[in-house]
Amino acid sequence: MSKQYSFTDIERVIEAAKRLNVELNIDEAKEWLASIEGEEGAWDQIKFDERTGVFGQNLTMLDFDPKRLDYFRHIGKLIEFTDTPGKVETALALSGSSAQSKFQKYPGDADYFERVNIIADTKREACLILAEIMREKALATVKGPDYQLIEVKMGSFPMDFVKGIRTFPAGSPISWSPDEIEDGEKVGFSPDGKEIIVKWEEAAQDPGWCKLDWVVADPIEGTLANASNMLDVTWEAPDGSITPLDGYLDPYFQEVYLQAESVPIFSKLSQHVNADALDEYVKALEGEVKKYVTKNINYGKAAKRMYNIFRLTGRYEEAVYLRELFDEPASMLYQVWSLIRTVDDAIQSKSDFKKEQLINQAENLMFEVIRVMEDAREAEIVSRILKFRDAIKDQEAYTNLSVEAEAARDEVINGVNNFFYEKLTGIPEIKSYIESFQVELKA
Repeated sequence: MSKQYSFTDIERVIEAAKRLNVELNIDEAKEWLASIEGEEGAWDQIKFDERTGVFGQNLTMLDFDPKRLDYFRHIGKLIEFTDTPGKVETALALSGSSAQSKFQKYPGDADYFERVNIIADTKREACLILAEIMREKALATVKGPDYQLIEVKMGSFPMDFVKGIRTFPAGSPISWSPDEIEDGEKVGFSPDGKEIIVKWEEAAQDPGWCKLDWVVADPIEGTLANASNMLDVTWEAPDGSITPLDGYLDPYFQEVYLQAESVPIFSKLSQHVNADALDEYVKALEGEVKKYVTKNINYGKAAKRMYNIFRLTGRYEEAVYLRELFDEPASMLYQVWSLIRTVDDAIQSKSDFKKEQLINQAENLMFEVIRVMEDAREAEIVSRILKFRDAIKDQEAYTNLSVEAEAARDEVINGVNNFFYEKLTGIPEIKSYIESFQVELKA
């Protein structure tokens, strides 16, 4: 039975926001609570927006703002895969903060998710087709005036693999550079010094986690962003059976599909989503929350995942508070942290972006910090970004520009963590939720 939200419930959220100095739009909060209450218990329902042609899971569609749809579709044309009748079927979607733009006002990246269904006689043939289309996409989008391919993830190392100063454990994902993709192989050594060559087509036989990453420039404003395309690849056999090539068919709880033409392929694949998908999805998110509040401390990332957990498990008061938290100007630091990496990626990959464009991006980040920060941390963060900007200006004088980038990111993430930790632990229910993971780790 649906929970009816009383005035007292909403007042509790309003009072908590006031106490923690979080600006809350009461009308929007009430509207969201009323909307999500109407959808409760129907997580598998799909909603279609006839005006824009986008569609997605009902709760996700409540969070999608179509204002930047043209921008996302523009990038989508670069990163999407092409259908081949009778061979390859695709459905491109926004995911992550890009799909939740109504409340995540300061997304760090442009995240995409694409379902790729390969029709073939055998699984081996399907994997070879995957290798072919991923290689074609990567090499066709290596570099341009407003984009630069950074890396592609496909396959896993068959044994411990040494490359440069790094050792990659057996079974860990393989990250391919554009040059390695063109060569069709990744060359390294075993820990005892023997040469190892991993062939592109061999890696595709057990593709695992497939993802492509670019740096892209806004065609109008010229600002940079990281754009990624996470692939969920399936093999459709002659008997019509569907097999995920990574062993798991992803659910659709955080995706907004960009084209109405994708409805048939989405409908075909969604029928094969596990009946326990919601529980599995929440469990996976909780594993990430645990990671970000105990080991790789990042309370901004933890907050994003907690929002998805709370909205899918009926903890709507905590969820509506987190929606407002991401509307706070200080949460913009999360975007700054991400975009410093974006600029550094563009430089390290020797992209065609103009130096002035990179400098302007760094300076814009500095101005945003000045705009949102009001305490002693501002001076140190600005100082770090200034050093990063100077390193961009005179790259020959800075033998390791990435060191300056990481120093700036470290300073910014401290600000992000302080902001989110204070606002999250100020709510007793959220504080207890976070502490349950921390206690579990110590036990």
